[in-house]
Amino acid sequence: MPDVTKEQVLETLANVRGPDLEGDLVSLGMISDVFISDNKVYFSITVPAERANELEPMRVAAERTVKAMPGVKGALVTLTADRKAGAGPQTPRPQPQRPAQPQPKAHAHSHPHPEPARPGKAGVPGVEAIIAVASGKGGVGKSTTAVNLALALQANGLRVGILDADIYGPSIPRLLKISGRPQQIENRIIVPMENYGLKAMSMGFLVDEETAMIWRGPMVQSALLQMLREVAWGDLDVLVVDMPPGTGDVQLTMAQQVPLAGAVIVSTPQDLALIDARKAISMFGKVEVPLLGIIENMSYFLAPDTGTRYDIFGHGGARNEAERIGVPFLGEVPLTIDIRERSDAGTPVVVADPDSAAARIYRDIATHVWAELKGQTIRPAPAIVFE
Repeated sequence: MPDVTKEQVLETLANVRGPDLEGDLVSLGMISDVFISDNKVYFSITVPAERANELEPMRVAAERTVKAMPGVKGALVTLTADRKAGAGPQTPRPQPQRPAQPQPKAHAHSHPHPEPARPGKAGVPGVEAIIAVASGKGGVGKSTTAVNLALALQANGLRVGILDADIYGPSIPRLLKISGRPQQIENRIIVPMENYGLKAMSMGFLVDEETAMIWRGPMVQSALLQMLREVAWGDLDVLVVDMPPGTGDVQLTMAQQVPLAGAVIVSTPQDLALIDARKAISMFGKVEVPLLGIIENMSYFLAPDTGTRYDIFGHGGARNEAERIGVPFLGEVPLTIDIRERSDAGTPVVVADPDSAAARIYRDIATHVWAELKGQTIRPAPAIVFE
């Protein structure tokens, strides 16, 4: 069956009426970010922010129409208030005036109605705790640490899964040596991929390794929540989330939409890395996600011939930072050729060489992380307030 093209998708969407049944989505310039991979179609519809809820049926109609196309395996459609470059401002649609409703008189002794409690954010069925592995910047070995931490938690007897939340630069498929596409079962539920007994989900399973994801925030948010909540994770003690570096859309989505049990920060001892690590620490503090601790990765190098220790990136910076802010220091992971080579080969050191010093370090870190988790109460995600 021939691949579905962007032109075919747009031609089909030209049959979907626009807001207020005027024009169509294509001629009105409302379609953007069309992306096709493995005959799965992703795109966004630009709408006025104040009409997003009202126009949800239009989104559903567009998604249903594209899914019905021959050769299309699935579709993900989001509404966004973003405008494409060069687009003019949108004029808010005037709302009809409604007659004022008479308000009942309050009794002198009546109590004011309390504001309704904000509902807690939904978790993932069957998953006891979700932890984020994060860093302030890229290149500090966060993904390698996340995979080995997940496998170490599993080696310690826990049921563990891992979610690759780095939509733009997914690493989990390579690190776990997983290829192929996940199966989709009824109700759009995806069966996670698996290797080494570890359930995994990543955007890298849905697109080719060299495909660039050129998406804006709303598409990233929708894809992330779909991979989190529309996946048959089963019963897990811990779901490890490998976060992208920095403090952007994905981090805020996870904090707002998901009851994170805690965050693990990965940094090198280098001052430049620690500056950005402090930003990640500050962000999790603002959104009231507990810090489970800090890991100092690439902490030191032991020469394989002499055993001489070299502090290539400095030493002790992450430990000192943990002590300064009063959070646990989870451990030092050395810079070794073995960890790098096994990671590139998709055979993480925790499973490939479980008796090695590096594997023991990861298992020790996993023990500390689990101890921190068990000492905390899993809470609903908080509202975000920036001062």
